[in-house]
Formats: sequence, structure tokens, C-alpha cells
Amino acid sequence: MATLICGSLAFDTIMTFEGRFAEQILPDQLHILNVSFLVPGLRRDFGGCAGNIAYAMRQLGGEPLPVAALGNDGADYLQRLRTLGIATDFVHEVDDTYTAQAMIMTDRDNNQITAFHPGAMMQAHRARIEARPGVKLGIISPDGRDAMLQHAEQFHAAGIPFVFDPGQGLPMFSGPELAHFVELASWVTVNDYEGRMLCDRMDVEPDELSRRVQGLVVTLGGEGCDIWQAGARTHVPAVQPAAVVDPTGCGDAWRGALLHGLEQGWPLARCAALGNRLGAIKIASRGPQNYQLDAAVLAQA
Repeated sequence: MATLICGSLAFDTIMTFEGRFAEQILPDQLHILNVSFLVPGLRRDFGGCAGNIAYAMRQLGGEPLPVAALGNDGADYLQRLRTLGIATDFVHEVDDTYTAQAMIMTDRDNNQITAFHPGAMMQAHRARIEARPGVKLGIISPDGRDAMLQHAEQFHAAGIPFVFDPGQGLPMFSGPELAHFVELASWVTVNDYEGRMLCDRMDVEPDELSRRVQGLVVTLGGEGCDIWQAGARTHVPAVQPAAVVDPTGCGDAWRGALLHGLEQGWPLARCAALGNRLGAIKIASRGPQNYQLDAAVLAQA
């Protein structure tokens, strides 16, 4: 079984600030904010939601199909996907722009400030979702606005159940637009901040929202996650990581595990538990696509 993963492919420039953002920003002076951060640590990684989720699924033995756009600098990324055994049938190249770029700065408390240039991602709507033998599942993660809107309709028309994962793309949409996404989706995944924003914009509470889909999952970082089904909440506890090194891509690793479990027909709580395990493994490695899974994790997958 294959899963269509709609979202971004991006290059992540990740910088490490050894202090705390809260100690450098004066809340009463935000109207004249002018701050510079010294970042001794800097590296460039392959990233983007679609790439990170696909990496997690492939690590678990799945068959992810990214649906995304690369720019004229994306040849290395395309080759990396193929080397990993990830099919690129739905990845197209845009000649007149760069691949999406995320500039991420992390402080010593793992708070992050991100600047994102969408680049080729804004042409992601050129890829069309259609029914295809072997494709039984999909996800819409942060992408170009038109792509997210159109792919949701196309998943629904093709009869392919999908996860709605708005992430940092959530502010692009109005309450009625978000409600329509939820109407079309089978599952919704958000972190706690995004969950509050989603509920506020739709003017609902999590219990009501969960009655509109098969399941709502709210990830809580180091506290694990809450799953909501038919108005009832179940907490799935976190897994203690071996080390806290880099949170970049933890949410995407979690979503890769979710999709793997859904492919297997697992209960949502079991999917979430595997997601918590992958998040704990990922956070102990630098970069969103550099962790490896051991035999014990794969045995449970």
C-alpha cells in the first residue's frame, strides 16, 4: 500500500543560538524590535514536511509518495529521494525559482524562530491527485495555499481518506475554509498551539471537532499527545528520549508513524504511541532526516 504525502520539499538551514530568546527580547519594546543573535552552530539539511514524513515512513518500511515541487536547485534532493528508495513520480521541478528554504534558529530551550521562503512550493498545485491502484491513504501537510485547497478536493473526489495536517499553513485559511478541510478529511493532526487556533477559527471545542472526523490528535511535545474520538479524550504518554539534541522534524517523524499505523489498520492510540517513540528517537539526532531506527522499533512497526 502506498501513501500520497502532499507538502513541501525544502532545504533547512539550521542555526544554534546558545542563549535563550526570552532573555534577548524585551516584551515592552516589540514595536521597535531590533535583535541580532550570534549562532555559532550552522548546518544545511534536507527537510520540508513531505520529505520528512516520507523519510519516516520509508524508515518504517512503507511506500511513501511525496507530492511536491522542487526548484532549479533541487537536483540533489531528487537524487536523495531516489537513493532512499522513495518514488518521485509526483515530484515536479520548477525551472524559474528556488526550492523552498527554511531558516530555523533554535535556542537552548529548544524554542525556534523560523523564516520560510516558499519558492517552488507555490507551484505544488500543478500536481493532481487522482485514484491510483495501491494508493489507499494520503496526508495534506503545509504547502502552497492553492495546493492544499485543491488536493483536499481531489483526495475526496478520488475516494482516498486523508489526514489534514495544517501546521504552519493554518493561518492562511479562514474559519469556513478550515471547516471545509475538516469536512473532507478523515483525521486531523495539530500541535497544541495549532489546535487552539484551529478550534478558535472554527468556533468549536476539541470534543465537537473530533465528532466531525474519525480522529483528532493534538501533540503536546514532551508531554506526549491527546487523541480525541467521538468527543472522548485519551492521553498517550510521551517516550523519554535518550537525549534532547534538535526538535526540528519531530512532528513530521510523528506523522510518518501515524500514517504507517493507519496503513496497517491500527487503533489510533497505537499509531500515536509509535509516533511518540519516533519523535523521541528523532529529537536525539540533529536534522530532520538523519536518525535511524533500530530493530526493536521496526519489530513493532
